[in-house]
Formats: sequence, structure tokens, C-alpha cells
Amino acid sequence: MGDVLALVEARLRTTLGEPDARAAVTFLGTDRMEVLRFVDGDVIRYATLGMSAQPMADPTAVLADPVNGPRAELVLSVRAGLADTDKVLRPLAVLAASPQVEGVIVAPGASLDLGEPLWPGAPFSSVLVAESGGLVEDLDLDAPMDPVRFLPLLPMTPNEAAWKRVKGAQELQERWLSHGTDLRDPLRASVPLD
Repeated sequence: MGDVLALVEARLRTTLGEPDARAAVTFLGTDRMEVLRFVDGDVIRYATLGMSAQPMADPTAVLADPVNGPRAELVLSVRAGLADTDKVLRPLAVLAASPQVEGVIVAPGASLDLGEPLWPGAPFSSVLVAESGGLVEDLDLDAPMDPVRFLPLLPMTPNEAAWKRVKGAQELQERWLSHGTDLRDPLRASVPLD
């Protein structure tokens, strides 16, 4: 477990630079989850560290496989100075712990809902999990372990989350793209959904 996390942190540092802050949260019955903060000009990136220590298990499996299964960390990018986004650390740790706590597999196209704002005053209480491989390359591990995927999180307003449940992740992403939505804007309004 420690070896995987050391490799994950090294990949994050190589790609995003040195973190300027980190926080750790431990939930009852789960491993410790850390969130690292990286500043890149006017963009702040928050990356989880700890979710990939164990593979995500199929919730219907009788026993969790300690080696095989998907592994991931979460990455959230927001514009700096517009909102108190540093309060997102605990919510991100909650999302990273969800495979252990709720037995879910976090994969691209999934919605993760906190039921409360991502940070104080945020117009978002849920996120869309995007495809990995863009900002931070997947990290290959020794066989038979699956690679660690660094999954971007795209904040969704409640209306967008409801629309996504009906129309699907692809439709929502196309809507954002066609309207030139700045998904890093921590104060953005919902994309038009008519």
C-alpha cells in the first residue's frame, strides 16, 4: 500500500509540481485520505492521495480482492481567488473514501453527490467524474495490479446533475462544450439546459 501511494505522490509531483499544502482526514473504518494542493498560476488543483492504496471492489463481491481491481485518485481544478475553495479538502476526502465506505467503484461518467456545497457558498454539491489521462497520466503498476487513474472532477450544479441523470454524462459534457462553459470557475452558473 505504501509503495503504491509513494509512486502516486511522485507522479503528482512530477506532473503538478510541489504541493504547497496538504491535509489528512481519517474516517472510521477507512484508511487515511490526504488531499494535496498545487498552485499553477491562477489555477489551484486539489488531488487526493490514499484512494488508490486499495483496488475498488465490486460491491456485489463476497470478498474484496486485495490486488486486482480499478485504482484511482481524484483531481479538482478551480480558478484561484474567486471563492474559499480550500474548504473543499474534507469533501474531497469524503469522495475519495466512498469506495471503502459505500463499496462503490468510481469511474468516468459517474456522479458523486455530497448533499452539501463543495465549499462554503459553492453552487455545486456534486461532481461528474471525467476520463483520466489528460492532466495527469495514468500510473502503471506491476502486474497483476491495475494502473492508477487520475480522474478529473467537474463540479455540477443541482440542475446539471438532474439533467445528467436523464440525458447522460456525454450529453452534459457536450452542452458544456457548446456553451464554452469554464468548468474551473468556482462561481459559475448552470449551463442553459433548455
